[in-house]
Amino acid sequence: MQLSHRITHLLGDGDDGWGVFYRARAMKAAGRDVIELTIGEHDIRTDPVILEAMHAAAMAGQTGYASIPGIPALRDAVAARVQARTGVATTRANVQIMPGGQAALFAALHATGDQGDSALYVEPAYVTYPGVFRALGLTPCPVAAQPEDGFQPRATDLDAAARAAHRPRSLLINSPNNPTGGVYSQATLEGIARVVLDHDMWLISDEVYDTQVWEGAHLSPRALPGMAERTLVIGSMSKSHAMTGSRIGWVVGPEAAVARLADLATHTTYGVPGFVQEAALFALAQGDGLEAQVAAPFLRRRALALDLLGRQNIVRAQPPQGAMYLMLDIRATGMTGEDFAMALLEQHGIAVMPGESFGAAAAGHLRVAMTVADDVFVSALARLLDFAAERAA
Repeated sequence: MQLSHRITHLLGDGDDGWGVFYRARAMKAAGRDVIELTIGEHDIRTDPVILEAMHAAAMAGQTGYASIPGIPALRDAVAARVQARTGVATTRANVQIMPGGQAALFAALHATGDQGDSALYVEPAYVTYPGVFRALGLTPCPVAAQPEDGFQPRATDLDAAARAAHRPRSLLINSPNNPTGGVYSQATLEGIARVVLDHDMWLISDEVYDTQVWEGAHLSPRALPGMAERTLVIGSMSKSHAMTGSRIGWVVGPEAAVARLADLATHTTYGVPGFVQEAALFALAQGDGLEAQVAAPFLRRRALALDLLGRQNIVRAQPPQGAMYLMLDIRATGMTGEDFAMALLEQHGIAVMPGESFGAAAAGHLRVAMTVADDVFVSALARLLDFAAERAA
C-alpha cells in the first residue's frame, strides 16, 4: 500500500541532518565510547522535588482526561509568568497548554497557514522546522542570517523573501537561537515586526530558551507595538526546568487563535496528562531560583569554552549570547561541517551536529551542545580543536 506524500516527504531529500546523531547512537549500541554533544538534553535530570509533585498528583487521581486547553491553574501561572516578563496583558484565555514545544510549534503553524501558503523562517534553524512545514503542506522559505551579522536576520532580506514568496502567511523566528546562541537585539526585532506588519503576516516566536540568556536581554516581539494580535509565542518547560521528557509546553497568543488551538488539540493530542500539568504548575511556583540553577552549568561551560577557543586561531566562534550551544566556524580546515563531524566521530568518538543540519546558512560550521560534565566537555572540546588544527595544517 502506498503511504501519503505528506509522510514520505517529511524529511525532504535527506535525513534532516540527523545522520551523525544516528551514527553516534549506533556506535554506542555496539559498545563504543562516544561523547555526545549533539542534542539539547541536560546532563542533570528533572529536579526530584518536581518528580515528587508529579507522583503526588498521579497518586491523588490526576490520571484521567485533563482539561484540553490546560488546567486553569497552570494556564493562569503561565499567563502571569509571561505578563511579568513582557509587560503584555495576558490571561488564561491567551494560553493553550501543549505536549511540549514541538507540538506547540506544529499547532501554531497549522493555525496560521493553509496548503500551498508560504512560511518564512530564519536560517540557521532548528532541524525540525522544515519537516513541520512539509507536513502541513506549507512552502518553506528560508532566509539566511549571516555569520558576519552575528546571525541576526536583516529586515531587508526578510522583506525581499516575503515579496518573492507565494502567499506568505507567517514568519518563524527563534531567540535565544538554536543553533547559533544568538539573542536578537531590539533593533533586529523591530525590523522583523515592520516586515510582518507590512506583509500582514503572523509571527511565530519560538522562545523556549528564554531563561538562558548570557549577554543582553531577551525581548519577546509580542511586546512590540501592534504585535500582540499577530504573534504566537512558543514556550516550554523542557529547557527552563530540565523537563524534556515530561512533554509540557504552551502557545501564547490572541484569544481567538488560542480558542481554535483548543479545537485542534481536541482532534490531535486530546490534552496533556493532569499529573504532568500539576508538576509543571509546581515547578513554575519555585520561581527564578530553580530556573537559574538549571541554566548555571551552560553559563559555566560557556566560559570554559571561550577560554579554550581563545588559545587557538583555527576554529572561530562568536560568544553565544544565550542557549546551551556553541556555533563553531571550522571553514579554515577546508572541510564541510558534515565531513568534519563524521570524521571526528569515527576517529575520536566525539559526536557534534554539522552546521549543514541547520540549513545552508550554517555550512562549514558545527553546533556543539554543552551538555556533559565540565571535565568531559573541556576534554572533548580540546580534542575537537586539536583535530581542527591537524586538518588545517
